[in-house]
Amino acid sequence: MRKFGLIGGMSWVSTENYYRRINSEVQRRLGGFASAHLLIESVNFNDYARLQSDDDWDAAAGLMIRSAKRLKQSGATAMLICSNAMHKIYPKVAPEVDIPILHIAECVGDRMVADGIKTATLIGTRNVMTEGFYRKRLVGKGITLTPPDETRVEEIDRIIYEELMFSKIRRDSERTLKTFLTDIAKQEVDAVVLGCTELDLLVDTKANVLPIYDSTEIHADAAVDWILGE
Repeated sequence: MRKFGLIGGMSWVSTENYYRRINSEVQRRLGGFASAHLLIESVNFNDYARLQSDDDWDAAAGLMIRSAKRLKQSGATAMLICSNAMHKIYPKVAPEVDIPILHIAECVGDRMVADGIKTATLIGTRNVMTEGFYRKRLVGKGITLTPPDETRVEEIDRIIYEELMFSKIRRDSERTLKTFLTDIAKQEVDAVVLGCTELDLLVDTKANVLPIYDSTEIHADAAVDWILGE
């Protein structure tokens, strides 16, 4: 197995899910007591949240570059950023280390293309839903995305930052997400993309009218492919 690095802590809740998914999938594929050889650089998200609030993405990129370099120096042969929203600074970080950083939207897009998905709705944090850094990656693969719905943007962003990042699972928020997904299914779309690594805490990806593309699961599986050389 190849040693792999995770830049986590954004939030720690989703990083825990990455760790579980990667190791369970390695064990499933290899059998026995197999587990992945992982290096985890778990950051203090308070630092990033403050810089994000100040719109100081250059400083946030500087912090992440240092994390990426530490993982490389510790022997990681590739790595990923355990967050959708923080891929906004991916273009600044990736060139600073000479090993691959697997881009979450690229992994999601490749899976959707393989499945023949042509149209989708993207949900996640505000910047993922409304800015181009994530959407352009999917559109570039020939996937048509519906425009962001402002009502959904506001409420989903609130649920993520006020609840899910604190590992709070509330029934009313589950109902809200279910209503949103039901409304989306009435549109002419093939699938929904969970563009937030915490949203799978609320959404049952196997029990919806539309196919749900869980970015956390897909990203973690891409890491497993690298680790096992597949």
